Amino acid sequence: MKQIVLTGTGGQGLILAGIILAEAAVLDGKQAIQTQSYGPEARGGASKAEVLIADEPIDYPKVQKADTVLAMSQEAFNKYSAGAGEGAKLIVDSTFVRELKETKAQLIALPITKAAREELGRDMFANIIALGAIVGLTGTVSRDSLEKAVLDRVPKGTEDKNRKALDLGFQLAKQG
Repeated sequence: MKQIVLTGTGGQGLILAGIILAEAAVLDGKQAIQTQSYGPEARGGASKAEVLIADEPIDYPKVQKADTVLAMSQEAFNKYSAGAGEGAKLIVDSTFVRELKETKAQLIALPITKAAREELGRDMFANIIALGAIVGLTGTVSRDSLEKAVLDRVPKGTEDKNRKALDLGFQLAKQG
């Protein structure tokens, strides 16, 4: 079973990213569960999505030992990086996460939000770039299923930019 935790602040689109990742897994013929939690603030509060992906039915709907943790903010890194144990991938958005602490996980710092700003002109594509990077680094789902799940969920008229965001994520993964 693959256990993925996506963390950051409200407004970064991590809940949507978790939903998309779970849908991509289902398109690949896998079992998937997605859960979420966030603070009472509409934007800026803590946000976390968990995704479990398996070939067999999933007995317990919460991450117990994360294979992959994404931290899109310093607060999220501080709070959730310990959940990425030995052998896990800890992916951080180096745009916001600058104070790194020791970890047993494989730490991968990528300029996710910086790439969204510079290449697409808006931070709002950072979640899709992050998904491309995660899948590029882990192979958790197929690229085709991820793209289909993204295009099924994004607002009409943004498909081309979201395709480019996915490509940017896969390019960042090659650098990581």
